[in-house]
Amino acid sequence: MSGVTPSGLPGGDPGARPGRLGVGVVGAGRVGAVLGSALRSAGHTVVGASGVSEESRERIETLLPGVPNLTVPEVVERAELVLLAVPDDSLADLVAGLAEVGAWQGGQLVVHTSGRYGTGVLAPAQRAGAIPVALHPAMTFSGMSLDLARIEGCTFAVTAPAAVLPIGQALVVEIGGEPVVVDEGARELYHAALAHASNHLVVLVAQAAQALEAAGIDRPGRVLAPLLGAALDGAVRSADVRDDVGPGAIAALTGPVSRGDAGTVTAHLEVLEDLATRTGATDVPATYTELARGATRRALASHRIDDVAARRLLDVLDESPKEHP
Repeated sequence: MSGVTPSGLPGGDPGARPGRLGVGVVGAGRVGAVLGSALRSAGHTVVGASGVSEESRERIETLLPGVPNLTVPEVVERAELVLLAVPDDSLADLVAGLAEVGAWQGGQLVVHTSGRYGTGVLAPAQRAGAIPVALHPAMTFSGMSLDLARIEGCTFAVTAPAAVLPIGQALVVEIGGEPVVVDEGARELYHAALAHASNHLVVLVAQAAQALEAAGIDRPGRVLAPLLGAALDGAVRSADVRDDVGPGAIAALTGPVSRGDAGTVTAHLEVLEDLATRTGATDVPATYTELARGATRRALASHRIDDVAARRLLDVLDESPKEHP
């Protein structure tokens, strides 16, 4: 393995493109195989990938044709840039274990893709002379080639020591992403925000679809698509506009809470309780109640409704039963 200069860039110029690197992918799952392919398309050479499961082996063959499937130590030994795309809970032990066997090399770039962690988790590799970078793409991955097009314009959270930051930013730009610097101490909050938005949106849609099916709608997705598409578009567009309570996504709020219509909210809670009794969808009334309570407080803070309307809504919501056992 040839070392990387302290700047990681040809001639030490932090504004230049990084030199062509030998990339090793540790964890050829949905994220690792796709990012490895993207780096190869940017001119880097993927020298090896590790994949144990049948799905990982297939991704290597499909997205990284010709790249040998190696053990993790073999990948690290060959690579100038090691891409660690493993589950959050496995990352620390993996990095420490490789340090214990002396696998890390001086001047080697070590990049992980975990949203939760910054570069602190890479400390064992850094003590061995490796250069730590944390890059997290703010998107979901299917593990298929269509993800490569979706990377274009995707935001990547970049965390690294100040002297190393240009390396991470340049790598993101190379593959078509948009780098955003996230401080080490803010990574968990950043990741919680993304998980809250994306994962819980999926749960919310599933709950709404279940209620629509119970209402006799055969294709709930078809009904929800234009409504949710417009709501999401309006919310993310207005999220960059700040108001009295922070980002102004609440400006896109419509419906009974935004009008202070406590009577409609009461009716909703009644039919959702009935749905829970009939179908076992016990989480739906509780989710509706908590989100409506949050919507009420934000609508009040942004002057969408007045104190009297907010109090009526909160009184109704406070009377709502908790989630069924």
